[in-house]
Amino acid sequence: AEELGRAFPGVPVRSSGGDSVIPSVGAEPALVVATPGAEPRAEGGYGAALLLDGWSLLTRPDLRAAEETLRRWANAAALVRPTDAGGRGVVGADAGLPVVQALVRWDPAGFAERELAERAELGFPPAVRFASLTGTPAAVADLVAAADLPGTAEPLGPVPAGDDAERLLLRVPRADGTALARALHAAAAVRSARKAPDPVRVQLDPLELF
Repeated sequence: AEELGRAFPGVPVRSSGGDSVIPSVGAEPALVVATPGAEPRAEGGYGAALLLDGWSLLTRPDLRAAEETLRRWANAAALVRPTDAGGRGVVGADAGLPVVQALVRWDPAGFAERELAERAELGFPPAVRFASLTGTPAAVADLVAAADLPGTAEPLGPVPAGDDAERLLLRVPRADGTALARALHAAAAVRSARKAPDPVRVQLDPLELF
């Protein structure tokens, strides 16, 4: 905000986000700096919006990184006045990226269809169901042995997950998602009754797969 104030002398700079969220600003000329989700509404709409840090949003190790980025961008762009009224939007990301094209064309439905098709091809949720098991190798193996898993369950991994821990993924078709959840719940209850010393963290359809 201070740098913008020096770059645009005489123009008020408002900062919104963190511990100080401004719900709205007036119609007078001003620069508004806001973190995603904390953008204040402007009377009459913003004249322009500059959407920064596109790569930091899109490169997060999260299955929903692209759709979450589009949601945040669309929310901010919706605060800008219409194009025929002089509104403009600038995105700090490669124009060829599907998520940028979806924003430019204002086509979230088309983006969602494309994203679902790609996840189905790769075998990722929501086209399939996943369970993530994280714990010591012995504890994860013990939980799997105690679980009456569906015959369609496909193990992926394990991979290292920190000090003396590993992470195992179990993938099943969507139709077997409930059976997988019930099997793991029952196995966890058996381990709890046996007072198994090492816990296993179980997550269904985790956003971070590895």
